[in-house]
Amino acid sequence: MKTEETLSSSSAPVAEIGNENSLAIGTRLSDFEITGVLGEGGFGIVYLAFDHSLQRTVAIKEYIPGTLAGRARDASVAVRAERHRTTFDAGLKSFINEARLLAQFDHPALVKVYRFWEENKTAYMAMRYYEGHTLKEIISKRPELVNEAWMKFIFKQILDALETLYLSKILHRDISPDNIIVQKNGDAVLLDFGSARKIIGDLTQGLTVILKPGFAPIEQYADDGSLQQGPWTDIYALAAVMYFTLLKAPPPMSIVRVVKDSLLPLQVENHPGFTKKFLMAIDMGLAIQPEDRPQSVDEFRRLLGITAFDSARNASNSKATRSIRHAEVTLDEEASVSPMPEALPAAKTWPANKKSIPVAATLILLLILGSAYFLRGQNKATPLLSEAGTETSAAARGEIKLAIKPWGMVYVDGEQSGVSPPLKKLSLSDGKHQIRISNPGFPDFSTELEVGKDKRAIIEHEFTSK
Repeated sequence: MKTEETLSSSSAPVAEIGNENSLAIGTRLSDFEITGVLGEGGFGIVYLAFDHSLQRTVAIKEYIPGTLAGRARDASVAVRAERHRTTFDAGLKSFINEARLLAQFDHPALVKVYRFWEENKTAYMAMRYYEGHTLKEIISKRPELVNEAWMKFIFKQILDALETLYLSKILHRDISPDNIIVQKNGDAVLLDFGSARKIIGDLTQGLTVILKPGFAPIEQYADDGSLQQGPWTDIYALAAVMYFTLLKAPPPMSIVRVVKDSLLPLQVENHPGFTKKFLMAIDMGLAIQPEDRPQSVDEFRRLLGITAFDSARNASNSKATRSIRHAEVTLDEEASVSPMPEALPAAKTWPANKKSIPVAATLILLLILGSAYFLRGQNKATPLLSEAGTETSAAARGEIKLAIKPWGMVYVDGEQSGVSPPLKKLSLSDGKHQIRISNPGFPDFSTELEVGKDKRAIIEHEFTSK
């Protein structure tokens, strides 16, 4: 199924000039010559480049988080203030980890990384250049193309890519309409994992930066790891993308749906050109509770009426998959932060998902996860850095349980740690910490504790009217 007429475009790649943070046109990075700018975000710049060695056009992604660093006169990337150094370095390491991981894959629906390297006091990854448009662009400019057959063709490829990831116990956790590109020949590609953004969000701005409203399931809002993530996590996001494809708007945020679900199931309305079975499958993928969703790619495919490719079925015996399994160990050993996407412990099957999520947050959409997100203008849930340490570092930390009613946003030393519930515990380093818990309907609750000396193992507070 070709989409060459999907959007008007010239045969030659089109690139922008860029801004003051972009490398100048003509800059050489090893064998690559920068010829333009494809896109800029808060955490990196993607360039169009020509590979003089292999005589081909490529895309090059540069790690340069604008809030932390800028371009120096010698073209290197310089941290704006020394206090940002730790955060910048953590994001850099995560960027490299992601590039190393993606380079092991050779799947037509996963972005192909040719190589990665460090230069200019930052890091780069050279990727295949895909001529096409994001799913978001297609839905906006050519909505008449959207029908059940087209959606099945597109999402069949994405599901196959996800199944390949799951064979190596890797979750994507950042699926959205602007993270899927449809090439001119109609083939779909699932783009990068945005790991640097997630790491930096963890260290600076919290969940408002990490998660994409409408596409993140409820289990991604819990920072403490108590709510199991698995294929069902990506399935929710993919179902939300399907919902967006149909209605041109994302579903309500999952954390709001926990309290009051205003989502109207697709199957109850008339959508010409779409079967009831297909719409019901999307509705099932959007179930609030993880255990109510399809638990595997196979199950979701069957519900959608999509036939599997043979490639993913045999991928477990392929050279690529074997090398990925080896890379999984390498990443865990070399990284001082959790690799993104998370390389999960080896297992024959995913753990059974039996945990329900309590009804907790109410006004969090307007006050924290909605308005704060859009005020910051940010356009993918990950383990906290504290969970990525060794046994030695874990011994120097204290676990503090949380018992907050009905709910509150938890701040540790001024930084967001998450909403409790579902957040159930904090892992804190030895020493004094200022804890503040906020619920907009009540005065803040604040306390100080000293991990290592303070014998408290739980923080309890109930916001009540007096």
